Amino acid sequence: MHAECDLLVVGGGINGAGIARDAAGRGLSVLLCEQHDLAAHTSSASTKLIHGGLRYLEYYEFGLVRKALAEREVLLRSAPHIMWPLRFVMPHARGQRPAWLIRAGLFLYDRLARRELLPASHGVDLRRHVAGQPLKPEFTRGFVYSDGWVDDARLVVLNALDAREKGARIHTRTRCTGLARDGEHWRASLQHADGRQFAVRARAVVNAAGPWTSDFLQLAAPGSHRQHVRLIKGSHIVVKRLYAHDHAYIFQHHDGRIVFAIPYEHDFTLIGTTDLDYHGDSGKVEIEAEEIAYLCALSSEYFSQPILPADVVWTYAGLRPLVEETQAGSQEDAKAVTRDYRFELEQQGPPLLSIFGGKITTFRKLAEEALDLLAPLLGNTRGAWTKHACLPGGDLFGSVPDNRSVREFGQFVLALQQQYGWLPPALVARYARAYGTRIHVLLAGRSSVPEMGEEIAASLYAAEVDYLRRYEWAMSAGDILWRRSKLGLHLPPETAARLESWLQDHPI
Repeated sequence: MHAECDLLVVGGGINGAGIARDAAGRGLSVLLCEQHDLAAHTSSASTKLIHGGLRYLEYYEFGLVRKALAEREVLLRSAPHIMWPLRFVMPHARGQRPAWLIRAGLFLYDRLARRELLPASHGVDLRRHVAGQPLKPEFTRGFVYSDGWVDDARLVVLNALDAREKGARIHTRTRCTGLARDGEHWRASLQHADGRQFAVRARAVVNAAGPWTSDFLQLAAPGSHRQHVRLIKGSHIVVKRLYAHDHAYIFQHHDGRIVFAIPYEHDFTLIGTTDLDYHGDSGKVEIEAEEIAYLCALSSEYFSQPILPADVVWTYAGLRPLVEETQAGSQEDAKAVTRDYRFELEQQGPPLLSIFGGKITTFRKLAEEALDLLAPLLGNTRGAWTKHACLPGGDLFGSVPDNRSVREFGQFVLALQQQYGWLPPALVARYARAYGTRIHVLLAGRSSVPEMGEEIAASLYAAEVDYLRRYEWAMSAGDILWRRSKLGLHLPPETAARLESWLQDHPI
C-alpha cells in the first residue's frame, strides 16, 4: 500500500491530534499515525485541568500564563460537554507563601487575560465557607479562584474525530519505523500492530511524538539539535470521595510544590501531581510507593480525615516531555522547568517540524502556530480557524461557540433527558457529558432499552461500544473503560476481561 499527503503527523496525543485537525481544516491532506491508542500516554495522564498555571507566575512565566489564561475560555466554549469551570480553594498555611504574595499573584492571574465565564478570585473565611468543612481547624482563611476541568483523553479523541471529518486519515496502533528525505518529499515507512506495512509520501512531517520526540528526531534527521526533551514524571492517586461540595483544592507544600485535590467521577477525589525526573522506558511509566506516600502525606496535612496508601483505589502516571534547552541537561528543579513549548523547524529539503514541551491548555494555540509556520511552506494560504469552531459534540446551541453552551449545559442535559425519557436519567447525563450533541448519533434509530443491545456491564450497552469502535478508534477494553470513559473506576475488576471477550466475539 502507498499513500500520499501534504502533512504526515507522527503522534496521537493532544498536540498531534490538534495539529492534524487544524491542518485538515485549512484544506491540507493529512495522515496521522500513532503507535498505540489515541492519548495512550501523556495526554491521558494529566491532572485534567484547563488552567493558566498560577504557580508559573513565581518563575516569571508571564507569557505562558497569559497565553494559557486566554485559551481557557476559548476551549470551554468549544467543548462544554467535556470541559467546565471549576473553583479552586487555596487554604493559607502558616509558614508557606505569605498572604500578601498570594493576593498579588491572584490579582495578576485575574487580569492577565480577559474573562467572561470565570469569576474573579477572592478571600474566604474557611470557618464559614463550605470548603473549610473537610479541612483541619487550623486552616481558617483561604483564597478562591477559577480555572477549568477537562476530560483530557476525550479532548484528544474529539480533535482526531474533527480532523477525520475534515478529510484527515487517522491510523492508530501504527508506528513510523522509517523516515527519509526523497527529493522534495519525505518517504515514511509505517507498520500496523498486526505487522502490515505501507509507505507514505509526504510534503512535510510533524514530529509530535511526546516523550519520543528526541528519538524520532534522531531517526529523521540525525545530528545535533537545538531543543531536547526532559522527561518529568507526574503521578496521581484516586481515593473515595473526601468531601461533598464541588470545589477543588490547591495545597502548598513546604518544598514549594503544589498538589491538587479535585472532585472526580462523582464518587472519587483525584490527588496529584508529583514532579520527578525520569530516565526509564517511556512506554512503562508507573507510580512508585514513595510517590503514593508523598501525595497521601501532603493531603493529610490539610484534610481532617487522614489519607493512607490503603485508601488509594486507582493510580496513574505519565511523562511530561518538557523543554530541555541544553545538551548537557539542566540542573533546574523539575517543578521549575518551563511548561511552554518550542518548535524546531528543519528546512534542508522538505520541512520537518518537531514539537517540544507544551501543556494541554495551550494545545490549540500550539497547533495554530505550527500551521502558521508550515502552511505557507506548502503553498496553503488559508488562515487560522479553530478559535471560533466547536469540537465535535460541542455545538449545543449552534455551530459557533458561545458562552450560553457553558452556562446552560444543565438545561441541555434536562432537554436530553426528556427527549430520551426511555433511558435512565443518569445514563443520559453521562452520555451528554461524553458525547454532547453526538448523543443523537449514538442513539439514532433507537427508542427503547432493548434496542441498545446487550448490557455488557452495568450501564455499558453494545450500542455505546459499537459507537466507540465505529467513530472513536476504540479497539480494546482499556480504550473503552479508561480512555473513552472512566467506567473502569465504577465497574468490578473482572469487567475488562468480560468486555475483551465480548469485543472478540463481536467484530465490526
